[in-house]
Amino acid sequence: MITMFTRKPWLFHGALACLLVVAAFVSGMYGQISLTAAEFLRALLGRGDEGLVLIVQDLRMPRVALAILTGATLGYTGAALQGLLRNPLADPGVIGVTSSASLGAVIAIYFGFSAVSLFMVPVFAMTGALFATFVLVILAARDSSVLTLILAGMGISSLAMAGVSLVMNFAPTPMSVQEMVLWMLGSLENRTYEDLILASPFILAGWVMMLGSGQGLNALSLGSEAAATLGIDVARLRWRIVMGTALSVGATVAVCGSVGFIGLVVPHFVRAVIGYEPRKILLPSAFVGAFIMLLADILTRLPIGHGQLRLGVVTALIGAPMFIYIVFKTRESMR
Repeated sequence: MITMFTRKPWLFHGALACLLVVAAFVSGMYGQISLTAAEFLRALLGRGDEGLVLIVQDLRMPRVALAILTGATLGYTGAALQGLLRNPLADPGVIGVTSSASLGAVIAIYFGFSAVSLFMVPVFAMTGALFATFVLVILAARDSSVLTLILAGMGISSLAMAGVSLVMNFAPTPMSVQEMVLWMLGSLENRTYEDLILASPFILAGWVMMLGSGQGLNALSLGSEAAATLGIDVARLRWRIVMGTALSVGATVAVCGSVGFIGLVVPHFVRAVIGYEPRKILLPSAFVGAFIMLLADILTRLPIGHGQLRLGVVTALIGAPMFIYIVFKTRESMR
């Protein structure tokens, strides 16, 4: 089966697309009021009970769409960054985007802007992500090497997390702290078409910037000098992926909170099936990322204990063991 997918990648893409449709279908059916397949389809087409039509069209479909966009973005950018940095442990958090967006969001909550409008938290989060990208560009402007990018990203990420801790430390009430913590754990609950409209342009802009970078990543796997001799503008490729990641991931964090590990683990799942060529794993990583995000969102709706399972907790439970496995595997390969 793996050999067949390697020889015919379109078959692999088709299988992943079918799995994604099934997961989206189940996600639309399942919730506090579970629907049969027939009830879901009728409500989706605007027929039958008006209450069910409202639940499906206004509550569940925006959630499904955001889960697909977020998962695809995290999977694609994770694969692109691992190819760019030639590091299997790279993910969007490496360049400081996720933590900076989180800082913007907690600032909005701390100063009460979240009570003014539901859009204020996403707006502040995207502002944080864009500011981090701006700082990254300045820090690495003269030396755009991979090492400089990683070090600058780690510095920005550490500073942003210190800012988050500072804001939480001076939070005026325990309720404010709870609101910040819950937002940072991630969720797709109660997301609307307005959230989708707010985030989509930035996500699509990031995708467009990274479009067509596969060939360059293939050449870069041979080394920067070899890629340059093949006619690849390495510096331009690097900034296209970094800026595209900042825009698209910043927008997903803005509407869904901080959701980790998908960008890290998804490319490894894909490589195990289709091989190590960077160009070939980009699109499948987007499919698998969207699929895992839908499954994780379905799991958050399971009745467990007295509280609600958060999206970031589910993805961490999936991703952390995989992260440890990758670390051990990388260590053995370096011996």
